Amino acid sequence: MSDTSQTTVPESTADACRQSRTLVRDSARSWYVLGVLTLSYALAYIDRQLLNLLVDPIRRTLVISDTELSLIQGMAFVSAYLMAAPLFGRLVDITNRRNILVAGICLWCACTALCGWADTYVGLFAARFGVGASEACVFPVCCSLISEHFSPRAAPRALSIFTAGQWIGAGFSLVAGGFVVSLADSVRPAFPMFNALATWQIAFVLVGLPGLLLAAVLLLSVHEPVRRTTPAAYSDDRPFSLRESASFIWERRGFYGRVYIGVGMLAIVTLAMPAWLPSYLMRSHGVSPALVGYRLGLLAVILGTTGVLLGPWVARIFERKGHRDAALRTAGFSMVGMFFFCVALPFAPSARGVFIAAAGAIFCFSLPIGIIAAATQLSTPSRLRGVVASLHTFLAQSIGFGIGPTAIALITDKVFGDPRMVGYSLGIVSSIASAIAAWLIFTALPHYRRMLDERHIDLK
Repeated sequence: MSDTSQTTVPESTADACRQSRTLVRDSARSWYVLGVLTLSYALAYIDRQLLNLLVDPIRRTLVISDTELSLIQGMAFVSAYLMAAPLFGRLVDITNRRNILVAGICLWCACTALCGWADTYVGLFAARFGVGASEACVFPVCCSLISEHFSPRAAPRALSIFTAGQWIGAGFSLVAGGFVVSLADSVRPAFPMFNALATWQIAFVLVGLPGLLLAAVLLLSVHEPVRRTTPAAYSDDRPFSLRESASFIWERRGFYGRVYIGVGMLAIVTLAMPAWLPSYLMRSHGVSPALVGYRLGLLAVILGTTGVLLGPWVARIFERKGHRDAALRTAGFSMVGMFFFCVALPFAPSARGVFIAAAGAIFCFSLPIGIIAAATQLSTPSRLRGVVASLHTFLAQSIGFGIGPTAIALITDKVFGDPRMVGYSLGIVSSIASAIAAWLIFTALPHYRRMLDERHIDLK
């Protein structure tokens, strides 16, 4: 669809019928909305990462094993996230998206605070389940809203800034978590209700409650935009039925199937690196845990954010050379680079070499995240973007968590039989996943061009 700077479209909901709004794309207002949505994404990562900083205190208080705690870290969160993502994707396409996000923030903040009030294993598991289910709304809601607020040319940059929120949130969670833990004991005199809580419990309460302020800001200052119409056979001015949604995606499975599985392969690398790279550095190169955490954390925040933000800039270079499929083309080349850095990891002669290879891999696997999301959103009708985004995050999480860390552990234990060989296992799994991801994205290029033609998208 050819971009226009200003479009007024009748909204199908009752609220929009009563109150007509004009949405100016790429405006200062659009960038404000993007900032609030990015902050929401960062907040979600802070809430979900806090648990990882409090492992030992929680184990001591609840008298549980590492295995039991790992179920709270992984299964409780991921299973809820995967079950809720398709539901939120459907709701995004048929209801008020802003209200879904406001409700989601309130729910995950409340569940984070409930993690602090939990005094049993079952209670903490249930609260963590609630965090995972409610946070599943963020990606589909925000992708759909950003695609409404920005033109096809600006959307890749906007979505890249949004996805940088995960790196900002993950890095800030280390700082904020440590600060909150140190602050917890000092708040007891002012709030007697905290006297019966352990320090880790107070930390959850203090991290969870401030998010309610962000929900209030969203409710008061961000409005549900009108959905834009399309000249295609599937009109954006009415919701898709479930049958139409499935039919649309299936008819274009050459594009969606390759991109979704490619994103899953990418997720294997992005989840495998933080899971096993620290162990490789400590076991094979004798690096202290503190130094590993500091250096890898710094690399993740700086290079992860830089990679995500540079993705649209690199794509524009390809666009100026006449490539309409620049977003996916850029993603494919970044995955080729990721492949070579993953291959180099186990052969690095020193810890410094491992950190250099890891830095290159982090930059390469962060660069395509935003532009792939932009490509799928721009080539999809507005009323189907929630479902498409939810499938995107569903497959990324399920393939990434389901294959990545476990496959590395199995190769280390069953093939090599030596914990010190984890670097080779990491290199094998990550390089294979990178190669498959690159092949899938490159073979999706002709399908992507046809999708753009079908939607009459002009990227100039």
